Amino acid sequence: QVQLVESGGGVVQPGGSLRLSCAASGSIGSIYNMAWYRQAPGKQRELVAHITSAGDTNYADSVKGRFAISRDNAKNTVSLQMNSLKPEDTAVYYCFTFTTAGLFWGQGTQVTVSS
Repeated sequence: QVQLVESGGGVVQPGGSLRLSCAASGSIGSIYNMAWYRQAPGKQRELVAHITSAGDTNYADSVKGRFAISRDNAKNTVSLQMNSLKPEDTAVYYCFTFTTAGLFWGQGTQVTVSS
């Protein structure tokens, strides 16, 4: 059984920072890509940031320069450092991974940016 467990969500004021983490465990095989998606109320799930096994990254235009994705291949973890947060960043954030065993999603963690 494969599990992706996220942590680090919460409530933060505009301009603040949060760091999300996701740990993959179980019969996950070899991990190719890892990513963070988010879904705001009434909106479709969207890609926030993506990182390959080689460490190549790409970001949604809306978060470029503010968010940074990183991974630890030895620990099967991926993190998302979020700085200069805006109210429009409020959403449920989901960890995603593409592996030799398939595609897997975390359960989601709420991020709320509000004064």
